[in-house]
Parts: sequence; structure tokens; C-alpha cells
Amino acid sequence: MAKDEITKVEIAGFESLSPADPGPLGLNCFALTTFLLSLVNAGIISAGAAGHVWLTSALFFGGAAQVLAGLWEFRTRNVFGATAFISYGGFWVSLGLIPVFVAKGLIPDTDITLLLAWFLTAWTIFTFYMWIGGMKTNKALFLVFTFLLATFILLDIGHFVNPAINVIAGYCGLITAFLAWYTSAAGVINTVWGKVVLPIGARKK
Repeated sequence: MAKDEITKVEIAGFESLSPADPGPLGLNCFALTTFLLSLVNAGIISAGAAGHVWLTSALFFGGAAQVLAGLWEFRTRNVFGATAFISYGGFWVSLGLIPVFVAKGLIPDTDITLLLAWFLTAWTIFTFYMWIGGMKTNKALFLVFTFLLATFILLDIGHFVNPAINVIAGYCGLITAFLAWYTSAAGVINTVWGKVVLPIGARKK
């Protein structure tokens, strides 16, 4: 294989590649919304009214747009990408609606911490087996899921045991976001340039 030749995995981080691969789009949707919420969790942005800047992204970009990317992944017969993008798109819509329902009085304020704790625990379970699946994709994507899993575990501890741990989870989430952005950028730039500009550590079959 020529040095600059790009395999399917090397271009987008997912094994199946169509002429218009949805992988970079889905990763960008995930990265941007994770970045905004992690700024709040890390205490970089106030948790007040300004802290809800992530809500619109969660509902429309991290949510709706990422679900669309997942649906397009089905056309490439990529079960991993489709499952990841549609699931995490649903995650962002669900999470974004929780503070909306609290504001409307549909969810009592006294229940919100425990609700979020179990909500995040359920997503930790899902992320764990996606992390196992990620071992067979590429190194960059596997790192995304490794730090995402760590973020969820820290958020679980923060909501069940000690809220101070949520700050650490926030910084871990920021790392997750930048790793996802890098993998997304590799999918776009490597495709446009027609060679590996940003390596992602493709795994050989």
C-alpha cells in the first residue's frame, strides 16, 4: 500500500465509508455540545442562565443533527457509527429537555439530582460496551470513548456521592470534546486532501 493511500478506516474513523461519509459530521455534533456542557461542569462558565448556552446545541445540533448523521450511517452499513450517533443524539435531546421540564414544573427540583444520577448511570452502561466496540475501530476514536467513559463515571460519582467531582468530570469532558473534534477534522481534511494529513491510528484487520 502506498504511503499516502487512505483506507476506509483512516479517512473517517469508521470502517464503512460512503462518498459523503457522515462520521465527521456526527463527531462534530457530539464534540461541540460536549464542549459547551463541559465548560459548565468544569466551572469555567457559570451554571446560571448563561450556563444554559448548551441547551440549544443539545436539542438541535448535538441532538437532531447527530441523529441524522446516525441515520446516514445506516446507509453505509456501519452499525457502530449508526448506534453511536443516534444514541448520543437522543442523549442530548433527553438531557436538554430535563432543565426545560424542571422549569415548567413537570419534574420537581428536589428529584433532579437523583434523576440525573440514574440517567447518567444508564448512559455509562451504554458507553461501556461502545468503548469495547471502539477497540476495533481506530486509536483516535477509541480515545474518544475512553475519555467519554471516564467522564460518565466521574459524573456518576459526582451526582451520587460528591458534587465536587463534577468539576473533574467537566475537564475530562473537555478532553473528550477535543479528541472528537480531532477525529472529525481528520475525516474532513484527509478526505479533501486525498491523503493522511491528520493520522488517527487506523487498526489493521
